[in-house]
Amino acid sequence: MVTARPRPPDDNGDTVEAALREERRSYDPDGEQPIGGYLTAMAVYLGGTGVLAAAARRTGRPLPAPGPWDVLLTAGAVHRLSRLLTKDPVTSPLRLPFARFRGQAGPAELSEDVRGSGVRRAFGELITCPFCTGLWIATGLTGAQVFAPGATRLVCSGLTALTAADLLHFVRVGLQHATD
Repeated sequence: MVTARPRPPDDNGDTVEAALREERRSYDPDGEQPIGGYLTAMAVYLGGTGVLAAAARRTGRPLPAPGPWDVLLTAGAVHRLSRLLTKDPVTSPLRLPFARFRGQAGPAELSEDVRGSGVRRAFGELITCPFCTGLWIATGLTGAQVFAPGATRLVCSGLTALTAADLLHFVRVGLQHATD
């Protein structure tokens, strides 16, 4: 009976692939982290920012020089929009394929567990985490400030006003509890 000998690794491909698999196992022995999904998300992010930059350059759009007020306005908008997308009950249908409902997490916010594996899990982690989603939103709003500065400022103003209103709600509730 003839037994097949294992194919020797070629100079680059198999050796590199084996080394990457070993590094992956050393990093996460149980294989719980969706590393491939994270790589996909990073590629999409980098590709998207590259397309935005190329479009801005091709159309000759001037880059804005944001001042402190612009940064504060954008920060308030990013905060509110990231919470709206990742925690609000009304946007739960967007998270439904990637998360499992656990219950209420606070005023008008849900608690959800990420489900799935690979890209699905990586996207679930992204869409249920306001910190993770914030980067994408900040990039989108920054790009929008290049292509539609007036409309973007208007949207950011509304979202920042909502952020301030939310803060005032919490202050009021805290004051009510303090006086009870």
